[in-house]
Amino acid sequence: MAYATIADVQSRMTRQMSSTEQGVCSNLLDDAAVIIDAYNPSAEMENKQLVSVRMVIRAIGDGTDAGIPMGATQGSMSALGYSQSWTIGAGSVGELYLGKLEKKLLGACNRIGSYSPVQRHAPTEDELCEA
Repeated sequence: MAYATIADVQSRMTRQMSSTEQGVCSNLLDDAAVIIDAYNPSAEMENKQLVSVRMVIRAIGDGTDAGIPMGATQGSMSALGYSQSWTIGAGSVGELYLGKLEKKLLGACNRIGSYSPVQRHAPTEDELCEA
């Protein structure tokens, strides 16, 4: 069960998807739902929808990339040497993956910490995520 529709994805793109792309988009939305549920099935529905749309647009491109892959953290171009180089922060171009912001939207936080056995209770999820 997808958390977003083709229309949700199309509304955030600067170009119209072809009928072939719409079919691919539908399949990617289903795949994104599986990835999201594997990460945190109890995340809020609005966040699941937003994350689904972002994942799919990153995979198929939104038309504004000007040759730069969405999700690239570093890049370079050359002219007459015909060279391009990109560094993708997580995952790869055309792949469905969760970025840092999407993980945060789905309820992830920095859970690094410890507690003393002398304390009355272990820190709760909310206490760990406050920072």
